[in-house]
Amino acid sequence: MAEQDDDAEKTEDPTQKKLDDALKKGDVAKSQEVATWFTMLGTGLVVALLAPGAADSLQAALRGYLAHSHQIPVDAGGLGQLWRDTGLRIGAILALPLLLLLATAIIGNVIQHQLIWSAERMKPKLSKISPLAGFKRLFSSESLVNFAKGLIKIVVVSGLMVAVLWPQRDTIDTMIFRETGVLLSEVQTLILQLIAAILAVMTVVAGLDYIWQRKKWFDKQKMSQREIKEEYKQTEGDPLVKGKIRQLRMERSRRRMMAAVPEATVVVTNPTHYAVALKYEQGMQAPICVAKGTDAVALRIREIARDNEVPVVENPPLARALYALIDIDQEVPEEQYRAVAEVIGFVYRMRERRSWRS
Repeated sequence: MAEQDDDAEKTEDPTQKKLDDALKKGDVAKSQEVATWFTMLGTGLVVALLAPGAADSLQAALRGYLAHSHQIPVDAGGLGQLWRDTGLRIGAILALPLLLLLATAIIGNVIQHQLIWSAERMKPKLSKISPLAGFKRLFSSESLVNFAKGLIKIVVVSGLMVAVLWPQRDTIDTMIFRETGVLLSEVQTLILQLIAAILAVMTVVAGLDYIWQRKKWFDKQKMSQREIKEEYKQTEGDPLVKGKIRQLRMERSRRRMMAAVPEATVVVTNPTHYAVALKYEQGMQAPICVAKGTDAVALRIREIARDNEVPVVENPPLARALYALIDIDQEVPEEQYRAVAEVIGFVYRMRERRSWRS
């Protein structure tokens, strides 16, 4: 019972396969605070670099309408054209700022993990529409933590706004009397000060939240010993099954090897331990090994050779050398040419004598 409880506990670090499977499903470590930090950075860049130019272009575009308002047709077709032209001009002016904001939002996610194309999150699940599951998620510990984080962020941002804007309260009161160009410059300065203060705090918050989210995600991927064993069986195969398959393959290979012994030219043996069957025919570059074995396999090779009148030659040094140097269907190495040639020559001479006698 204690062993089953131990297997049920996910105390082992996840395998690489488990992490890869989670990645394919779109389950990654992600901090929303990091994404928010990059979005805020993009907003600051837009305000600092692009807002003045966009404001000037927008002002110039609208000034023309005000200067020539008496020439603007007020019929349905004229007003429709006016709205289309105005929308295109405003869209062209705001396109670059919006693209910059989009780019920073994407970077805020990509920097945390690689791009993932997964439809797993889009699959319909009953748990997503189940009132009971929704109630559990609403009052889960994670939801409560996120709620507390949201409240803290509201308090912090509100405090930063007060800290930045309160010293400028007299200036803000008189902004209505400023000229447009001066007013926009002062508003830009205040917004940049506020964004810089928020970014300074968000840097710490985002860093801590990313570490926490990464740890929570890694803990969620942990596995029990039973899961690790099951994964090993799925990827590497059951050791018992693999052993049985290996045994069957060896038996089939051995049968094919024994079937080739009757076609051998000679079997070189060490009387009791080694046997190597060689085949040589006219036109071959060198003799090839068609069978080899030790002990019981060697004995079986010798028996098949004698039953099929294949010459068996005892040469212990050569038998041991050939067994160590060559595998099935491989040619005899050059260093053994001379010794093997003497054996095959001896076999051919024996055949000639038998032919002469008969």
